[in-house]
Amino acid sequence: MKRFEGKIVMISGGSSGIGAETAIAFAEEGAKVVITDVNEEKGRKLAEEINESGGTAVFMKHNVADAKQTKEIINKIVEKFGKLDVAFNNAGIAGPSLPISEYPEEDWERVISINLLGVYYGMKYQIQQMLKQGGGAIVNNSSILGKVGFNNASAYVAAKHAVVGLTKAAALEHASKNIRINAVNPAFIKTPLIENAGMKEGTEMYDMLVGLHPIGRLGNPREVANAVLFLSSEDASFVHGESLMVDGGYTAK
Repeated sequence: MKRFEGKIVMISGGSSGIGAETAIAFAEEGAKVVITDVNEEKGRKLAEEINESGGTAVFMKHNVADAKQTKEIINKIVEKFGKLDVAFNNAGIAGPSLPISEYPEEDWERVISINLLGVYYGMKYQIQQMLKQGGGAIVNNSSILGKVGFNNASAYVAAKHAVVGLTKAAALEHASKNIRINAVNPAFIKTPLIENAGMKEGTEMYDMLVGLHPIGRLGNPREVANAVLFLSSEDASFVHGESLMVDGGYTAK
């Protein structure tokens, strides 16, 4: 018996990177996966690949910063599948690399709206559904920068710290309702987000990032996906309100 046989799983920002790898991992474990993202082309392609490999996945276009859209997406999931067992609130952006005194206000608001409000909207409507059906599991994607600071990333750091606090508050509110809520806190992971920021393998910046991790390398998306599946499973039945570091020792220093 696969761990998520018959379970319905929603993954925001699921078309690439950590989200895509987590979608594949859930499907391999028997889940029916709903991939949501603003990138329709990549999202549909991934869903097709999962279905062709014997899994079950559908794509729904979704801007997590829009509360109305989020509510509608969750309603569609329930209309199609009858329930929502697991949600991974993963969608996020990095934003520009600038000191706070030079940070454009519109970029600050965009980072906060996607990385923080997106998680809040997701949890709000996911929890409403899980209360109706008697339980579920939610995992939020924070970051090592939800625990420590980092130069020229004030909006991202602020949002990810807030995700950790939001996770704890929501976990306490629903501890007796059979809804477990946790977070993962990845370090620097080899994803398109890293490459798009000019940190490709072989560059000086990439080598600098590697040097920040005592394990001597960056993480890969499957390592984060494994942590998400653990927190979503019955193996983590007594884990609640946790922010699990998946960071190669970054925050142990």
